[in-house]
Amino acid sequence: MFSTPLIHKPFHSINCNGRLVDLSTPKIMGILNLTPDSFSDGGTFNNEKSALKHTEKMLKDGAEIIDVGPQSTRPNAEFLTSAEEIRRIGSLLSQIKKEFPGALLSLDTFYAETVQFGFNEGIDMINDISGGQYDPAMFDTAAETGLPYILMQVNPSYKTMHDKNTFADITLDVNRYFSEKTALLMEKGVKDIVLDPGFGFGKTMEDQMKMIHEVEYLGFGKFPLLIGISRKSFIYKPLGKSPLDINEETQKLHRAVLKQGAKILRVHDVAEAKKMMLEFS
Repeated sequence: MFSTPLIHKPFHSINCNGRLVDLSTPKIMGILNLTPDSFSDGGTFNNEKSALKHTEKMLKDGAEIIDVGPQSTRPNAEFLTSAEEIRRIGSLLSQIKKEFPGALLSLDTFYAETVQFGFNEGIDMINDISGGQYDPAMFDTAAETGLPYILMQVNPSYKTMHDKNTFADITLDVNRYFSEKTALLMEKGVKDIVLDPGFGFGKTMEDQMKMIHEVEYLGFGKFPLLIGISRKSFIYKPLGKSPLDINEETQKLHRAVLKQGAKILRVHDVAEAKKMMLEFS
């Protein structure tokens, strides 16, 4: 018996703070780390002037979404409270909105309080790497804002975030997680959900490569997929390279996930991703 190939239904739009964003054409999300300790660009954009300059460059290079991250989630990173995140963000979100009103702003945080602050400053999306597990108020707050919520698969606590798991079948197990979490989010009233399989978080190199090849089976064809593999160790470590020296390999994997229906690529190197995307289309 031959298996029937999946049909990728178009996700026509998500409602980003009143703006309908068409996802029938994949989008690039540019990473803006405000952290001094991120693994590949820590300290580079952690003041307002450099952050605004880098935002401008990413938008010119082809990003449509800017993902602002006040806290590093690399292994052994400094842990910040929500209050410290908010202090680090300062007025940057409103400044980006003022300077680049066409940009979509995503806020990368696992704190409901930081989300509420960001919502008041004009963010358009919530990017929660914790899947609502590190702050019990997150799902309710996401529902109250009405913003799209990016749901990532990750271990259930901050301390175990990067502990390697043994999955019976990575695709089935990630889908089981997505099924439980999306049901709860929809019950709370979250209308727009984007799924992130969580590359780089608690998964072996082998499991992550398996996910790359099975992206089309993630999310049941019901929700748009975000793929964040930029500068991840499962790519550069087997090659004996640095995170900054794997552009060719990364774009090859980006092409693979786009062929399987991925809708958002979260990247550091926007120009390279945009070039690949134009060639892909």
